[in-house]
Amino acid sequence: MTESTHSPRQRLRDTIVDAARARTIASGWDAVRMGGVATAAGVSRQTVYNEFGSKAGLAEALARREVDRFVGDVRAALVAHGDDVQAGAYAAISHTLATAADNPLVKAILTSARGGSDELLPYLTTRAEVVLSEASGALIEWADGQLPGADRAALTFAADTIVRLVVSHIVLPANPIDQTATALTNLAVRLFAAAARPTP
Repeated sequence: MTESTHSPRQRLRDTIVDAARARTIASGWDAVRMGGVATAAGVSRQTVYNEFGSKAGLAEALARREVDRFVGDVRAALVAHGDDVQAGAYAAISHTLATAADNPLVKAILTSARGGSDELLPYLTTRAEVVLSEASGALIEWADGQLPGADRAALTFAADTIVRLVVSHIVLPANPIDQTATALTNLAVRLFAAAARPTP
């Protein structure tokens, strides 16, 4: 952790974003008001505007933190099983599928977005490329440690493919999470093994 992470201003911003997240989960982003967020955070309305500029700025901060939290969880799941590639891949994939299916913020966004007017949704959808890039990066970094000497291009392709497949099953789930996670893990292991084999 850097010093700035613990700074009074960062703690203030975290408190405000926490309040915005809770109110979004409870009522949907369309119902969130800067004054209500300020009250929930225990600060003045002007303080919220000073920190984030506008409701759009607050939405951006909330979306950014959801992405950071998600990618951090993926990294933790990957490394939690040491050298066991299959267990690490399964932990990350199953966690991702379960989180996406049961994330209260995502539920609130999807519920309020059905009317087509939710202002928060664009901030999350514009993060899709960031999520794909950062999740693939976490997977590549982890696989590099597990498979030293693997072909870099093949490893990158494998990681990108796995992430995109996981996302496709989040968007349109076909089977129970455990079953999907097992199938995707087996595929991931084969793709990584192929990347680790020397080119003839």
